[in-house]
Amino acid sequence: MAETKKSNLALVAARAGVSVASVSRVLNGGSASEQLAKRVREAADELGYVPDASARTMRTGRTDQITLAVADVGNPVYVQMMRTVTGIVAKAGYRLVVSSTGADPKDQIDLVRSLNRGYADGLLISPLRITPDLVEALSASRLPIVVIGTLPPEVELDNVRADSATGIGLAVEHLIAQGRRRIALVNGPVDTVPGSARLAGHRAALERFGLAASDELEVTATGFTYRAGHRATARLLAQAEPDAIIGANDLLAVGALKELAAAGRRVPEDVAVVGMDDTDAAELATPSLTSVDLGSAKRAKAAAKLLIRRIEDPDAPVVRQVIAPALSVRESTVPEAPRA
Repeated sequence: MAETKKSNLALVAARAGVSVASVSRVLNGGSASEQLAKRVREAADELGYVPDASARTMRTGRTDQITLAVADVGNPVYVQMMRTVTGIVAKAGYRLVVSSTGADPKDQIDLVRSLNRGYADGLLISPLRITPDLVEALSASRLPIVVIGTLPPEVELDNVRADSATGIGLAVEHLIAQGRRRIALVNGPVDTVPGSARLAGHRAALERFGLAASDELEVTATGFTYRAGHRATARLLAQAEPDAIIGANDLLAVGALKELAAAGRRVPEDVAVVGMDDTDAAELATPSLTSVDLGSAKRAKAAAKLLIRRIEDPDAPVVRQVIAPALSVRESTVPEAPRA
């Protein structure tokens, strides 16, 4: 029977027939012969001994944990990021801890401050809203931090961001090539980083192709969710007659598809639809959804590598990286488009 409560380094050492120092060295990842390491681990397993992680952290100053903070762990973009980051940090010897902070910067500030107490070795954060208080908390943190998203240019933090303006320009260009001229935008909240960037990009793209922006062709959803997209599209159809809709993310666009079907509008014959992020939801939608790939996996991979670099070299120069977008064409804009 495992002697979990009584087992300690001395008992493990006695069971393995080695010194306490040897046990400590093996269980804390120090150098040891393969034979010695095997004896110690077998003894520890037999006794049910688990090393005290908090004590190890105090000795080494490391937790071997990296935190990923996102607004909504259910969003397909963040799921893709989590998968990618998990693989990168595991190869570097870290565990990934995920925190769903919501969209309120105050909750993200609280997280940053709590992590400063030694609960992680680094933080990857993808905030929806960037406020002066959040920027101050991130900049003042002793923790290595990489931001996945856009930061003010004067902020000296590593960050990796999407190019939303170029991405939405690809969507507008594609729709115009399909003969569409009344191109609507179903956006998320405009006080968020993606919401403001995609609104500005949409208007700039229309102007570049000689189309005028129209208030009646712009609606703002309450969030970047399927249901919010459904409701916002209903408002759009009550006030305008678009021949194309761009959703600020795939969930909003899938909500638009649902509302268009309920309203008896054929996609893409009557209204073409484009999403953004090119998540699994785009491929699973009916019809399959044309979407702008903003490189969520590439952003996550680049950010994870930057964070490990920052942990290993705190004085490394700040890196700001932009991931180029690409358009994936599917049935929601071209009837005969092959499924991806």
